[in-house]
Amino acid sequence: MFSKETYISRRQELKKLVKSGVIILFGNNNSPCNFPNNGYYPFRQDSTFLYYFGLQRDGLVGVIDIDNDIETLIGDDIDLVDIVWYGSVDSVHDLAAQVGVHNSAPMKTLKTICNDAMSKKRKIHFLPPYRYDIKLQVFDLLGIHPNQQKEEASMDLIKAVVKMRSTKTQEEIEELERAAVIGYKMHTTAMKLVRPGVTEKYVAGQVSGIAHSYGAMVSFPTIFSQHGEIQHGYPSMNVLEEGRLALCDAGAETMNNYCSDNTRTMPVSGKFSQRQLEIYSIVEECHDHALDVAKPGVKWADVHFSVCRLLFDRMKELGLAKGDTEEAVKAGAHAMFLPHGLGHMMGMDVHDMENLDQINVGFDEEVRPNLEQFGTNCLRMGRRLQEGFVVTDEPGVYFIPALIDDWKASGHCAEFLNFDKIETYKDFGGIRIEDDVLVTKDGCRFLGKDRIPYHPKDVEEFMAANKE
Repeated sequence: MFSKETYISRRQELKKLVKSGVIILFGNNNSPCNFPNNGYYPFRQDSTFLYYFGLQRDGLVGVIDIDNDIETLIGDDIDLVDIVWYGSVDSVHDLAAQVGVHNSAPMKTLKTICNDAMSKKRKIHFLPPYRYDIKLQVFDLLGIHPNQQKEEASMDLIKAVVKMRSTKTQEEIEELERAAVIGYKMHTTAMKLVRPGVTEKYVAGQVSGIAHSYGAMVSFPTIFSQHGEIQHGYPSMNVLEEGRLALCDAGAETMNNYCSDNTRTMPVSGKFSQRQLEIYSIVEECHDHALDVAKPGVKWADVHFSVCRLLFDRMKELGLAKGDTEEAVKAGAHAMFLPHGLGHMMGMDVHDMENLDQINVGFDEEVRPNLEQFGTNCLRMGRRLQEGFVVTDEPGVYFIPALIDDWKASGHCAEFLNFDKIETYKDFGGIRIEDDVLVTKDGCRFLGKDRIPYHPKDVEEFMAANKE
């Protein structure tokens, strides 16, 4: 938790941006795995509630009455039975004081607050819920059916939250740097363990365990697979095989809930084959190109398409693609190899604020998403960069058998793609290199004091020197 002054300042700024009405920010509740007495999934607080109220306990709601300048923390104190099983915790009143909130009340009070506001025709601002228990709570309080809550959520509140959370303060950057330090240890652990004969699940389990051993948690379920062509290929009991590539996409989340998100692709044998090195070098060049052109005022969509043009040029050099590069990218031919966006916002969520709808987070009135074109419709970020933004830089090249078959059969982009040559890569897999990037005053830089090896020679040398 940051100092209470941080949360007081954030709530004051939120009130200025939203201007009037009553803001209700729901914290998350515990989620039972199968039956409450058998245990719960690991608790993760709602990020926006954390941003403004900073408290990790389940079953809390923050209420901000803008017009009357009253802030209230709503929640029930635990009973003696809970104390017996789980130990004592601070009272809701004491929790409120820790973040500079002067009022607290039991959960039953929330219905009274909502009824009073609705009777006076006051605007009640809430964010679109993403958990079903909160959707039911909103239904009980406001009478809005869960199917309508996304449309009825407050756009004024959404815009205010996005504006504030998009630009990271110095203390947030320091927390992201802490996550990056743990992320470094996670990925270098994977490089030490990768070799023929071990299972994907074993490596992934060790990688995830690093996060927990440093008092953190994983920022998302660890992705580790020899099938790198699957964007989110979760680990299986498959044994790593000589000659294959292993892709590891993993990150840490600190105790203050700030994330890291990196991807590395490594040769199971410890050495890249010539074919693997050719494709890897293209991804490496695209990754570094993004760092060269990203800076305040530049549209992230322009960075994305600049990377796509570079990638397509290199694919032409390998004989996998053909034709005019500009026209090919306009037609979406690059998505045969790169069917996703270059990156996304990152912060307290690894895909930051996506619960507020990516069109509100990664785009604005100037830059709108293209939801029709395959691949381009997966671009999560397009708006102009600003100092203090944190984005991921994650180009990749993937050879996806089902996509190759589909496009070849339909003739899609046939004027730009050499399908016969592409088919010889069907068993290749995929390569992605991902780092977290802070936009600075005149450019951008990596987060993290130590660089996870990603240049091919560095990867090979690290793996050779650190076999466990």
